[in-house]
Amino acid sequence: MKKTFFLAVLVAIGVSCQKSQEQPATLKEAFGDHFLIGAALNYFQIVGRDTAAMEVVKREYNTITPENITKWGRIHPKPDQYNFKSPDQFVEFGMNHDMFMVGHCLVWHNQTPDWVFENEQGVLASRDTMLKRMKNHIYKVAGRYKGKIDGWDVVNEAVLDSGPLRQSKWYKTIGEDFVRHAFQYAHEAAPETELYYNDYSLCKPQKREGTVKLVKSLLDGGVQVDAIGMQGHWSLHEPSIDQIEASIKAFSDLGVDVMITELDIDVLPHPGEHTGAEISENYELREELDPYREGLPDSVQTALAERYENIFKLFIKHSDKISRVTFWGVNDAQSWKNNYPVRGRTNYPLLFDRNNQPKAAYDSVIQLSN
Repeated sequence: MKKTFFLAVLVAIGVSCQKSQEQPATLKEAFGDHFLIGAALNYFQIVGRDTAAMEVVKREYNTITPENITKWGRIHPKPDQYNFKSPDQFVEFGMNHDMFMVGHCLVWHNQTPDWVFENEQGVLASRDTMLKRMKNHIYKVAGRYKGKIDGWDVVNEAVLDSGPLRQSKWYKTIGEDFVRHAFQYAHEAAPETELYYNDYSLCKPQKREGTVKLVKSLLDGGVQVDAIGMQGHWSLHEPSIDQIEASIKAFSDLGVDVMITELDIDVLPHPGEHTGAEISENYELREELDPYREGLPDSVQTALAERYENIFKLFIKHSDKISRVTFWGVNDAQSWKNNYPVRGRTNYPLLFDRNNQPKAAYDSVIQLSN
């Protein structure tokens, strides 16, 4: 009788242990030996209005990036006005929860007010004026969070898909060395902070080559660049795993880290020839471009899970090169892909659904840690 009792206890303990082992870890636990893993936070999450999403963030992630609040137009909308309240809240949350924090972004051609580029007559400002404005902005913003924010996307999207530098207002007013100056000012303002170049469509061969050329020239000139951020605004079929891998290798060969900075997988049809993440491109909403308004079919849910699984297998394979993977959003409801490049669509690009519940894609990713 005692023997039977003890056998029953041992069986119960074994079953309990087996169940415990089968329970999925959190994302940050699953990939803790590989790379940091995180999400971009929107304004409502940062200021405490979306507490449900923030519970997901605290549970699953160890790195955070603000989606918009530290972009020039939000944080420095007028020459004599800085809005630091919500960025301060972002930093406070990150520090309270031991998060690796990334600032996004110091110099970009989009979401930058017109006054930055113009003189009093409304025409493009001089090189000297622009350098002074850039320096003052970077010193003020990066300097304020020195020792708190761990890394900055210093320059965002400066290379065209065809390879050369974008003819932005930064380029037209300062010249092609505006990138070098931005990195130098960031280093001076926050010398212990990591500095990154961030861009989309970096799996395209010409853009990859142009980015390699740009970053190599900076490194050869003694400029600090710690990582290249590959924006992962990808679809179910593009780019291929081989294309992603080629870029990871090419950037790592420069001697810098690779970061997957804005990961989401678009499951909706592309309008026209649209690819990439150029936010100036927008298309009219048509019924055929929004096929899953009532919910995502099981077949597409499975395809999304398989796509994420294959991508994360690649990330694990190259975890000696990749230091961070950041999703661009916490849940499907928050994702910018609901409105870009077609406003008003219903998209499903992330690991958590609109109710902050893990999807099949979450399961496919986290099981890779077993």
